[in-house]
Amino acid sequence: MKYSYYPGCTLRTKAKDLDAYARASAKVLGFELEEIENWQCCGGVYPLGTDEIATKLSSVRALNEAKEKGQDLVTLCSACHHVIKRVNDDMKNVEDIRTRANNYMQLEEPYAGETTVLHFLEVLRDRVGFDTLKEKVVNPLKGKKIGAYYGCLLLRPGKIMAFDNPENPSVIEDFIRAIGAEPVIYPYRNECCGGYISLKEKEMAENMSKKVTDSAKGFGAEMLITACPLCLYNLKKNGNQTLPVYYFTELLAEALGVKEEAKWEVAGNE
Repeated sequence: MKYSYYPGCTLRTKAKDLDAYARASAKVLGFELEEIENWQCCGGVYPLGTDEIATKLSSVRALNEAKEKGQDLVTLCSACHHVIKRVNDDMKNVEDIRTRANNYMQLEEPYAGETTVLHFLEVLRDRVGFDTLKEKVVNPLKGKKIGAYYGCLLLRPGKIMAFDNPENPSVIEDFIRAIGAEPVIYPYRNECCGGYISLKEKEMAENMSKKVTDSAKGFGAEMLITACPLCLYNLKKNGNQTLPVYYFTELLAEALGVKEEAKWEVAGNE
């Protein structure tokens, strides 16, 4: 199975490992991430202005390219996924935005939200299947107690993102079980870490991050995993410094036996 793939800016700079571990793991699991040509930054934040079109066009380009290839579009970064999924919903359901975007872009065929947008975790859950993933594991992470950190962007707004139950998600916990580890359920796993205010409101962001990491550690977690580069940075910088935070793809690659291969790839591209 081949998917169109939108990596986003951060996976080309500070989060190269998130990308490399995912690509290496995908090969083992039997699917390919085909990077979209000439993709552009999605902006990282979904624009809330109802008359804002320009900042949505890069997402529409990516979505339309996947449509032209007849492929679903896969993302990894929580922020990119959030923006692209919401823009796709606009193109499906908001006539004014759809009309203005298509008038501007002058595509051969107007885009109207036809592309299915999937997060890499959804591919694991819904296309590969966690039972199949479990069968592919060669290095089960037995004995490790891992807390899932969802953050805000994967889950909300719930009806548009349609990723998991925004109040009681389970996909990352199911992923943790599939790689042989023990998930730790703690109260702040789907609360904001303060990532977007970490520069302007440092004290508030620090308090929010510490609530997350202290909660996880208090419930027995030995580490946290996340899909969000901004969350990973913020939790490491402002959270409980004794609780390690990793990308979920790193543990996936470790369980599948391709972590070292991916690590060398990252080092070679530095």
